[in-house]
Formats: sequence, C-alpha cells, structure tokens
Amino acid sequence: MKKIFISTLFCSLGLCSFAQNKIGIKAGLTFPTMSSYSEAEAFDGPPEYDFKSNVSFYVGGTIDFRVSDGFTIQPGLTLIGKGGKTEIYESNFEPTHLYAFSGTYKLETMNLELPVNAVFNFNLGNGKLFLGGGPYYAVAISGKEKRNGMLTVGDARSVESSERKVEFGNDKDYKRGDFGLNFLAGYELKNGINIHAGYGLGISSIDTDGFNDSSLKNRVLSVGVGFSF
Repeated sequence: MKKIFISTLFCSLGLCSFAQNKIGIKAGLTFPTMSSYSEAEAFDGPPEYDFKSNVSFYVGGTIDFRVSDGFTIQPGLTLIGKGGKTEIYESNFEPTHLYAFSGTYKLETMNLELPVNAVFNFNLGNGKLFLGGGPYYAVAISGKEKRNGMLTVGDARSVESSERKVEFGNDKDYKRGDFGLNFLAGYELKNGINIHAGYGLGISSIDTDGFNDSSLKNRVLSVGVGFSF
C-alpha cells in the first residue's frame, strides 16, 4: 500500500507540467480516537478497548493541480496529532501475589501525513464549495502515553500517575506507519480564505501484538481554517 501511495503522489505531481497551481496553508484542531478490535478470548490476546477522543492540532500545506474548472488533484504535507484515550484494567490474576491497575490510558502521537486528494469544486454564492477524498500515508515522529488510576500490589493500593515516550517499530509499542483514506469538505471565499472539516479513516493497524484477530486503527476528525493563493 505504501508503494501504491507513493506512486499516486508522483503521478499527481506530474500534473504540474500542464496545470495551474495554487498553494494553500491550513491549521486547526483534531479530535482523534482509535478503533480497537479483538476476537481473542480472555488470557489469549489483547482486549478490545472503547477509545474516546483526544484533542490535538494540525498544521500543513497543500498544492492544488488544476485538471479542469471543477476538479483538482491536491497533494499535501501535514503535521497532525492522533491518538485516543480509554479505560483499562490490567492484572496478573494471582490472588496471592496480585498486581493490578485500573484507570485511564491516553495515547498522543504526532505524525507527518502525506495525503493525495481528488477535490471537486462547485461555485456557490461568493465562493465555492469543495468536496474530496483520497489516500494518505502517515509516519509517527513522536508519541507519549499517560496512565492515571489505582495500582494494587498485594494488599496495598495507591494512586498511580505516569507518563512515558512511545517507541515505534514492528517489535515496539506501535507501528510507525499508518495508511488510510481522507475525506474533506469546506467552503472557500473568493479572497482565498476557507473553512473546512475532514475525517481520516485508518485502514492499516498500528497494533504490534502479533495476533491476527486484533487491530488498532486511527480515526481523526478535524476542523480548521485555511488560505489559498
């Protein structure tokens, strides 16, 4: 999928030889969460978690390659926050030497994302409505996880709050690469200012547990403003 995406990106850049280009900048908020799936029974694999949204941000740029009056190809580069938060319970299930943690887990990652979107434009009022979508490939460049809750060790209980950096790799905490689909919509005024919203639907799992029946995929809702010139 990575090779297909890169090939698509270079094909879109090739349109530069005959297209009228517009450069855009954008920034806004993201509300990332994660889709967790597991068919594993107890003790056989990772549990299925119910992730809720974090709040993060994004900032980036785009190039619009004009194919026709109402259609453009729009590759870009975005620094974007992803992750999620969920309730967790971990235990060794040994009554005589119990070790258990119950509380919240929060994952925050920062990613460089390369989208290539097909965008349709419709004249409307004093500007234009735009709708589009396409593939993206993202690479995690940093991340941290936070845990807050109650730790039980034997008969002793204490409040635990911890934070650590996330390691990326196939044999680490999470995979570094993330492939998926983008969907976007917005309205642009004639002066180039626009408001927009988007949704990133992760297709590849960033889970590294190695179980075929489990997955962890990014989901990112975003809203922001931009300017094209």
